[in-house]
Amino acid sequence: MLKRKQGFLYSIVVLIISQCVIKVAGLIYKLYLINKEGFGDAGNAIYSSAFQIYAIVLAITSIGVPNAISKLISAKVAKGDNKGAYRTFKISFVLFGILGFIGSSILFINAHIIAYKYLGIPEAEISLMALSPSIFFVTLEAVLKGYFNGREKISTTANSQSIEQIFKTIVTIIFVEIFAIISKNNTITMVGTASLATTMATAISFGYLYISYIKSKKQIWKEVVTSAEQKQERIRTIIKTIFWVAMPISLSSLLSAMNRTIDAFTIVKEISKYMDLEQAKIQYGILTGKVETLISLPFSFNMAFATTLIPAISATVARQSYKEAREKIKFSILASLIIGLISSIFLYLFSDFILKILFPKASAGTNMLKLSSWSIIFVVLTQTITGVMQGLGKFKTIIISMSLGCIVKLIFNMTLLKVQNIGIYGAIIATLISQIVVFLVNIIYLLKYIKIDLKTKKAYR
Repeated sequence: MLKRKQGFLYSIVVLIISQCVIKVAGLIYKLYLINKEGFGDAGNAIYSSAFQIYAIVLAITSIGVPNAISKLISAKVAKGDNKGAYRTFKISFVLFGILGFIGSSILFINAHIIAYKYLGIPEAEISLMALSPSIFFVTLEAVLKGYFNGREKISTTANSQSIEQIFKTIVTIIFVEIFAIISKNNTITMVGTASLATTMATAISFGYLYISYIKSKKQIWKEVVTSAEQKQERIRTIIKTIFWVAMPISLSSLLSAMNRTIDAFTIVKEISKYMDLEQAKIQYGILTGKVETLISLPFSFNMAFATTLIPAISATVARQSYKEAREKIKFSILASLIIGLISSIFLYLFSDFILKILFPKASAGTNMLKLSSWSIIFVVLTQTITGVMQGLGKFKTIIISMSLGCIVKLIFNMTLLKVQNIGIYGAIIATLISQIVVFLVNIIYLLKYIKIDLKTKKAYR
């Protein structure tokens, strides 16, 4: 019991440290781009709109994959079925590799139509094309991350994420500086170059994970050889199981991505009806480039709990250690609440100071940041509760809550953005309301499950 608890806390600490590194590097990346002459808020608008489309394709092909694979692997490893865990990994790698290649191809081929027709930002076409190859690499990364997480090798996954962000930051600065000189600070060229750096970073991260897998293959094979005898599942059965677990998680991730993408499709189109188009793009760039970057910092730190909870809860349930699972859930929710409260209050009180210090050449966005800061509490709690639900296999609840969140977000976006006196703040209000809805649905269902006697296996079915 003690070893398992230390492993759980160790995984959380490793992920938090990794997220600190990632966010510091990411902040340097954002600071550089926003303060770079010719990029700024306008460049952020182009990059963010392209990135949201990229995120949707990723949600379909890979975002739910690490959690799904880690859940399946951890459950098998907990039962001593290392051979079955390895077989699941191999099939997943081939299966999602094919899906990733298809996703990359679709985005690359349709970049023009998406930029011109759906986003209404033609400048985003180059960024979409530059980002498309990374879908293939990220999808394969997702399977490797899931396998390492499921085997409780959290540090490998954390290292890959840190390497990716550091490399992305360094290469972006070098590339943008070179092409800024060549293009005389052309915004579209610099945005396209930053997108290309992102793709290169994902390729490097995949390379690190694959090399780590090759290096640990000898140990993995020892585990496979000494694996407890289990009935070998057919390939078709494994594929069905993978999709059965991955589909709900991927769908919830897709709904989460869609919630954010609603802004990409609606903000510029709606507010440009009563203000200059370029000004509308700048407003969108402020929200997505600066405000959302700062708001996402606590989300990243808290993600350590959500990521670690999925395999941890799955493994404890497989071992029928329900008391241990309950303790981990309570600890993680309390920690998330503290993170959320401190972060919301800090960003609200010091929003103006933070923006002026970080973005001296483009410090607009104080009121946006103040209003957005209150969403942090609900998002971090939802992250943790979602991790618990995924670990317990309660995917239906996640999908219901995310679906309601998307519907609420779309309705309020389309209603509030049309009001000139509210403007872009309508999107922020819509986001806050939708996140409250998602949180309430999830917490109601979680309390329902917790009230059930956790000492019986029936409670987890």
